[in-house]
Amino acid sequence: MIEAITPDRVVEFLVWFLVFLFSLTIHEAAHALLARLGGDDTAYLGGQVSLNPLPHIRREPLGTLLMPLITFFMMGWTMGWASTPYDPHWARRHPRRQALMSAAGPVANLLVATIAFVVLRLLLVRGILVLPADTLSLSRLAVPDPVFGETSPLWAVAATLSIALTLNTVLFLFNLLPIPPMDGSGVAQGLFPDSIGRFMESLRGNPMMALLGLLVAWRVFPFIADPVFDRVLGWLYAGFSPGSEAL
Repeated sequence: MIEAITPDRVVEFLVWFLVFLFSLTIHEAAHALLARLGGDDTAYLGGQVSLNPLPHIRREPLGTLLMPLITFFMMGWTMGWASTPYDPHWARRHPRRQALMSAAGPVANLLVATIAFVVLRLLLVRGILVLPADTLSLSRLAVPDPVFGETSPLWAVAATLSIALTLNTVLFLFNLLPIPPMDGSGVAQGLFPDSIGRFMESLRGNPMMALLGLLVAWRVFPFIADPVFDRVLGWLYAGFSPGSEAL
């Protein structure tokens, strides 16, 4: 069901989209950088060893522009995709390097999530941000102390950090699932090239199997993500109660 499009929802979408685009760009740039360091210049020659989102948008306009718009106004959060080209012959010759290249994207998202967590936690400890008095949401893990007022730029800071933490945690966990075409299957392919690797490579090269893999990963993901998010929020909110400073 498509939600009503209001000025507030448009502003919220823009925040989600900018965080999403940055998170996706850093993910793909990490893949491209590790490939180049490992001896494959395919992505580097395509301009993807860069935090400039334009090369990634040009390669996957549907996944970077249209899908985030659709998912936000249908589900309330943004999701999409991008891709980094690499030489499969290089990957077969250097399977360990391919494993590192595959892992680099999710690790980059973990780094962003960690930074967002640390900053949120510090702002909560200092009393600049507090827990929402009403229901938590993916973009409202914390809000400014009411003393700052409704027009404080801290509202944008709190929303950006909240989205960065939740979205990058999702990207880290989802992409590391060892199911083609997720990055986790590339890691498994590189670590076990003579057994699981060949099977993973055959599945990753089949568009229908890749689509099936995405559907399976989407069904499996909540069983992994829910307990992880519960633990992350437990760490973030340790010593706090809704609408309060540190206890």
